[in-house]
This record gives sequence, structure tokens and C-alpha cells, in this order.
Amino acid sequence: MIQGIDYAAIAPPLIVAVAAIALLLADAFDVPRRLLGVLSGSSLLIALAAVIVLGRGPRRATFCLPEDLRAGGPRSCSYVADDFTLLFQGIVLAAAVIVVLLSAREITAARMPAGEYHFLLMAAITGALTLVAARDLILLAVALETLSLPVFALVALRRYDGAATEAALKLFLVSVVSAAIMLFGISLVYGATGSMHLDRVAPALERLPADLEPVAAVGIVLVIAGFGFKVAAVPFHFWAPDVYQGAPLPVAAFLSVASKAAGFAGLAIVLALGFPAYGHIWGPVIAIIAAVTMTLGNLLALRQRTAIRLLAWSSVAQSGYMIAPLAVGAHRLPEAVAATTAYVALYAAMNLGAFAVVTAYRRGATLDDFRGLARSSPATGAALAFFLICLAGLPPGVMGLFAKVVVFRATVAGGVTWLAVIMAINTVIGLYYYLAWAARLFTGTTAAPAPGVPVRAAVAATATAAVVLSVAPQLVLETVRSVT
Repeated sequence: MIQGIDYAAIAPPLIVAVAAIALLLADAFDVPRRLLGVLSGSSLLIALAAVIVLGRGPRRATFCLPEDLRAGGPRSCSYVADDFTLLFQGIVLAAAVIVVLLSAREITAARMPAGEYHFLLMAAITGALTLVAARDLILLAVALETLSLPVFALVALRRYDGAATEAALKLFLVSVVSAAIMLFGISLVYGATGSMHLDRVAPALERLPADLEPVAAVGIVLVIAGFGFKVAAVPFHFWAPDVYQGAPLPVAAFLSVASKAAGFAGLAIVLALGFPAYGHIWGPVIAIIAAVTMTLGNLLALRQRTAIRLLAWSSVAQSGYMIAPLAVGAHRLPEAVAATTAYVALYAAMNLGAFAVVTAYRRGATLDDFRGLARSSPATGAALAFFLICLAGLPPGVMGLFAKVVVFRATVAGGVTWLAVIMAINTVIGLYYYLAWAARLFTGTTAAPAPGVPVRAAVAATATAAVVLSVAPQLVLETVRSVT
């Protein structure tokens, strides 16, 4: 069987993959590291332009099975470039551009090999772009590993840093275990349904014999566990704080935003397209995971005294908010997916902005190191304060408030009221550590470092996005509503 390939549909990940190889070859010919960064960022912008062009056209799909293999049914395709896919690809690529800007200073300061760094980063982005477009379980697993494997090396790329090596080892071990769990779950789902494509798995689960239902249920829970690692949901979260602290800060930002966005997209895809018939099984599981994740993340964030570890535990807590709408199960699932998608999009801007400011400081900067930043560097201090207010969900950071309202409303509408109550309590807990950090920016004095041009550009870009989305959050909400 020979399958045709729609190269237009796969243009975004294909552009990034080709750029990854080109960057590695360019480094072999001693191209200056600054030029490598420019080439890396330019290729991501070209891929983002391809996403925009595809968004103006019809839905595209490729790697499809012939129609005659399934009597009277539609073609099953492994890769689909629909509006949902393109939205998440846009989020990943926009976040990746910011990560490249943040990487310029880190590569020089840590004396990392620039060619290897950009190659590995682009390879991970390729996996993320493919993951959000995958519509069969095999491609989902392969894309997830393509996203994960380069990140191990990125975390350990500061070769003489013991903390980085330890962080990479922890990430590797946890990832291997989670991959094995997910593959076992996929094998159980395939054994029960005889299908890998999600549009065939869903109807097969609806008419499954009673003796195979426990097999399918266990398989579905194990698949969810595999994605739980990627989004740092409890109990698959414990790698996050140490990895964020040991990794180069731009890599931590990538894990916190781009990698997490791809993980949530993959989770939403399998639940909404493949497993809706078992919503009564995975809905309560996700509800418990969401409640524990947001609670544990917030409580441990209260105890942190370094900026990067606070952002790490905050990121864990934010995962709980993002996953909460999916706890509705099959009931009002499209609305739940839209709420999760909107939160991911809004979270990307505010969290990347916080990482951009922290990147300007030395590694291991404590919260007290930011005292007086609003006096010594008014623009940077104001930007960080605004990002923290957005994360807390307080005016004038309206984008954060709208994000929490959207997921809260979807959870209540889905009938999971007890989870909405826990979410409200955790939102109040989160106010303390976000505002405590923000208050430090306006008290005392500190010698603010002079960030380079790329870091200033990253802060300016994320601050602009945060302000625009706070003034007009409907830009995201209407877009998400139209694509989910």
C-alpha cells in the first residue's frame, strides 16, 4: 500500500525538521553562534507563517488509509491539520520563538555548543508540532517521544554542571517509565478495539463486549498517565522542580509552556476523539488528578524562596487548573476542551514573560534578589509585576482572571461542582505567593542586571501580548470557540 503525502499539511513540522538538520550542518562549518540563533528564529517564523496560511484554507489530512478498507466509512488519517491543530501549532511556535530569544545569552554564559543546542531544540519542537496533529495512537506515541528525547540532552547540555546532569537523569528515568506505561496502555486499547486510529477506536469502544471493557478501561487510564508525565500532573510531577532548576532557563521555559501545551493538546485529542465512550471512567480519574495537582502545587509554591522553583511549583498548580475542565467526562466535552485550550493559550504569554525576566538574573536568584526591581529597572519590574498579577488572576491582569473564569464555568457546567470549589480555594492560595513576589519588586533596592537585546525583546513581546490579551481576552476566547 502506497500512501500519498500532502506536503502542505505537514509544512510546519517539516520546515522545522529541515531547519534542525541545516543548523547542525551549519555548526559543522563554524557558522557564528549568533547567526545560528538568527537562522533558528527565522525558520520558526517561517513555520508560523505556514500555519497562518494553512489556517486560511480548508482542513487538510494526510497519511490516510484507503476508503475501501472500511466499508462505507470515511478515511482514517494519521495526521490532520484542522483548526484545533493549527491553533496549538501556533502557540508552540510563538513560544519557541521567545525561547530562542532567551537562549542567546544562556548559550554564551554557559558555554554550550550552539549548533547542538539549536538542533535539539528544533527537534523537540518538531515532535510538539506533530503531536498536536496526530490522530492515531502510534503517531501520538512517536511524536511524544520525539518531543521528549531531545529535551534530555538539552537539560544536560551544560556538561560540567552536576545539577544539570542530575536533572537530566531524573527526567530520563521518569520519562522512560511513563513511556512504557503509555505504550502498555496503547497495546491494551488496540487489543480491545483492533484499531489505532482514534476515529475507529471511538465507535469500537461503544460496542465493546462486556468481557473486554475492563481491558479497555485499564488501557485508557494508562494512556492518560503517559500524558500526565508530560504536563507535570500529580503523581507524575516530581521531576519538574529539580529539572526546572537544573536545566538552562530557556529549556525550563520551553518545558513549562511549549512542551506542556503539546501535552495538553495530545490529552484532549485522545479523550475527545478516541475515548468519549469511557468518560464515566476517565472523568473521575482526571477530577482527582486535577484537585491534587493544583493543591499540592500551590502549597509547595508557598514554601519556595528561589524564583525558578516557585515558577516550577506554580506550573504544576497551573496544570491542575488546565486539566480540571476535562473532568466533566463525555458530558459537555467540546466546551471543556475549549476551556482547557483557552487557558493554555493565555497561560503561555504570562508564564513565558515571567521566565523572560528571571532569565536576566543569575541562576538560583532568590525572591529577595528582585527587591526594588521596579525602581532600578522600571520597565522590567513593571512587566514582571504584571505577569505575576496575570498568573494570580487579578485585575488589571484580566487575561489571567478570564482564564480561571473560563475553566471554572466549564467545570461547573459539567456538573463537577466539588472540583470548582477546590479550584476557587486554590486560586486564593495562589494569590499569596504571586503577590508576595510582586510586592518585593517595589520595596528595597537591588542592582538590576542589564539584559541583552534578545532578552529585552522577549520581555517586550510577552508583555505586549499580555497587555493586549488583558484588554481584549475575547480574541483568544472567540478563536478557541471557533476551532474546538
